[in-house]
Amino acid sequence: MDKTLKEKLFALRQKKLAQTQEKIRVEGLLDEDDYGRIVPPKGLWKIIPNHPDGSFYGYDAWTENFCSLMAVHPVYIDPDDAFCGRWMYFMSKMRPGKWNPDYPYDFLKDDIERYNIICGIGDDAHFAPDFQMGLELGWGGLLDKIESYRSVHPEPEKQHFYDLHERAVKAVQGWIQRHIDAAVSMAQEEPDPVRRENLLQMADVNRHILSAPPETLREACQWIIWFHLASRTYNRDGAGGQIDSLLEPYFERDLEKGLITEDEAVYYLGCLLINDPIYWQLGGPDKDGRDQTSRISFLILEAADLINTSLNITVRVWDGLNKNLLRRSVECLVRNKNGWPRFSGDKALVAGFMKNGYSAALARQRIAVGCNWMSLPGLEYTMNDLVKVNMAKVFEVAWYDMLDGAPKPSTEALWSFFTEHLQKAVHTAAEGIRHHLKYQKYNEPELLLNLLSHGPIEKGLDASDGGAEYYNLAIDGAGLAIAADSFAALEQRIETEHRLSWKIVADSIAANFGNRGGEMVRSILRSSDHYGCEGSLGEKWALRIRDAFVADVLSERETNHVFIPGFFSWANTVSFGEHVQATPNGRKAGTPISHGANPVPGFVVDGASLSLASAIAKIQPGYGNTAPMQWELDPSFAREKHVDIIESIIKTHMDLGGTLINVNIMDKETLLKANENPSEYPDLVVRVTGFTAYFCMLSPSFRQLVVDRLLES
Repeated sequence: MDKTLKEKLFALRQKKLAQTQEKIRVEGLLDEDDYGRIVPPKGLWKIIPNHPDGSFYGYDAWTENFCSLMAVHPVYIDPDDAFCGRWMYFMSKMRPGKWNPDYPYDFLKDDIERYNIICGIGDDAHFAPDFQMGLELGWGGLLDKIESYRSVHPEPEKQHFYDLHERAVKAVQGWIQRHIDAAVSMAQEEPDPVRRENLLQMADVNRHILSAPPETLREACQWIIWFHLASRTYNRDGAGGQIDSLLEPYFERDLEKGLITEDEAVYYLGCLLINDPIYWQLGGPDKDGRDQTSRISFLILEAADLINTSLNITVRVWDGLNKNLLRRSVECLVRNKNGWPRFSGDKALVAGFMKNGYSAALARQRIAVGCNWMSLPGLEYTMNDLVKVNMAKVFEVAWYDMLDGAPKPSTEALWSFFTEHLQKAVHTAAEGIRHHLKYQKYNEPELLLNLLSHGPIEKGLDASDGGAEYYNLAIDGAGLAIAADSFAALEQRIETEHRLSWKIVADSIAANFGNRGGEMVRSILRSSDHYGCEGSLGEKWALRIRDAFVADVLSERETNHVFIPGFFSWANTVSFGEHVQATPNGRKAGTPISHGANPVPGFVVDGASLSLASAIAKIQPGYGNTAPMQWELDPSFAREKHVDIIESIIKTHMDLGGTLINVNIMDKETLLKANENPSEYPDLVVRVTGFTAYFCMLSPSFRQLVVDRLLES
């Protein structure tokens, strides 16, 4: 790559690391994605409440707050960057209350607490915009679309709906215009001719896309940046899209016209990826089953390789995938050891989504654009990764109910209590979703994502309120391995081998294994058959739990609302574990639960990757949502000579029915040192779960979670 452009990307990477350190210094630790957000000026903008509780709710208040922020949001221009803008304010997190108290859900709170459910009520976004629509229309085209459908719906409520969306678009345009003015002003004072020319080009790019659709690769990237910066600011939206297909036409046209070199394209792509680590997908089939890999797919990987920062790129693995793209992506994973890219599995995802009654063409359009989740860009409202049932807590409730109410303890009696409570927990989660859908427009309407969705502007309805084309609503199970291994340990050690009694186990669990002989009991329970071992009792119980959970989720379906099961805990393994007492698999009270669909760390002596791949492929819920494989690899098994093996395991997992693989390659010694002195490792990136983050930004409990998971794998 051109040396000057490479040096610019390196400088931008170093600035990003410095900005991350500034966030830590000013704002403290953040147990989430790195984001591209930087620290805002102190005291420049504050929320405008419209409720006695000090928060703001509903269309008018969200529009008022967003537009007032856009009017004063600081300009950000780096003369070495190809693009203007950074986001600084987290509107949805600046509110003291996230759910409008005028629409209470007290009728659900007892069971939400009882089963430790993350209900998703009032949570934001977590569905994907259609960037293709935005690129085709531009900001001016979106205004024209609003005006067009305004004439179709004369009702006062819908006229107001269009007024507010028009205000939002014009507020973004005003933000862009201030960057244009600033770029021109900076150019006049810039002594370096190369930087001066770059600033003038920035102004030209933004002047053109202020109203018109983008025409060049640079304009397309800048347009995407403006939308996700605005949408991030509004409510954290971080969903991306099929980035190679989105940008390929602009790249090819620029090449054909001689407007760009490949080196310049890589520079633009690197600047795009540094701007914000939102979720982009590469490769995979289009709706007609043709592979979407192109030359720009490789250039995106090259740009990511050069900046090698916190990234969330997914490569979609399928039979027709360009073999060189898969190989190149695995090489990037092994060489950089920064947790990217991830890998999704087309075979199971397409077949699973079709079981919901959808066509193969539609299923192929549902792509990886979030932590664990798939979405039809611009077509569905999903609440992905927002609703989780803590099955370890469900097990605990069932355990104590059995001890108190069963004539004679047994695993079958326990199973009867467990399935009863699991059904209640899933129903509670579904009722929470229904409550959210009924009132979310009065709480946090989707002002920005409505713009790039099919239906809201056409119907004059919020995406959460009937505006979207499809409502495929996610409910994830968490703590599968804790429940499965607990059932297995009880069956093996009490009922089959008679090494322990129900009373001894119950007493030891009640004492958190601190009673006399408790540690011996714990050792016996921990060494029983685990989920993750082929043909084990743990696997038998995991599959049985999976089937019950899937049936419960599917039973909640109703007209226009499709509930889809998955297994994922995000980073909630710590908080979930804090609410669960000791369990019969030997886990102590308050410690983290198992991660997603993964077995408990240490489920086999050698942490066998093939056993992990097989176990998680087998446990998939099977309806188009994921149960990711969290794969921890030691660098000794992740060298250049191992690329073939790693690639083979990825393909094997997907062939067996896997849906998503998140990979960490981390040296244990380095990780331990970084855990002791995180500030000394400012560029160490880990894949916490579905997202990557700078290790130094994580809280001590989250850092320890990553450490323990790696040390026990």
